[in-house]
Amino acid sequence: MKKWIFATGLMVMVSLSTFAQRNGGERLSAEERANRNTERMAEELKLTDAQKKQILALNLEYAKKNEVAMAERKAEMEAHKAEMDAKKTELKEQDAKIQAVLTEEQRAKWTEIKAERMDDRRRGRPNAQIEADPRRGKRGGN
Repeated sequence: MKKWIFATGLMVMVSLSTFAQRNGGERLSAEERANRNTERMAEELKLTDAQKKQILALNLEYAKKNEVAMAERKAEMEAHKAEMDAKKTELKEQDAKIQAVLTEEQRAKWTEIKAERMDDRRRGRPNAQIEADPRRGKRGGN
């Protein structure tokens, strides 16, 4: 029975994702998704009315759970984006203040160093500058 419920839930999730893609991202309500999936299953599997009623209840239960989970993920992603935007703004402010203190020659050198570090990060070597700095010793730490 658990396998059957799992298989049904999996089928609901797969059909929801493919349907959402075909619909251009237009979101149906949990009830609409459950009804649509139940009708599709009834047609493909030749369900009896009793089976159809049970499947609809299951589809509705899982569609509602998925709706809540998606709303939570969306809220988490929005909070993370806001946090990243704030951090980006803070780093820009910090850099502007650093630039104001440096001489023209130092600014050019600092810009070059930052570009090298960014390139190292993109290549998957986040601590390449620190490790290469002989002033930091063998381990590269503080």
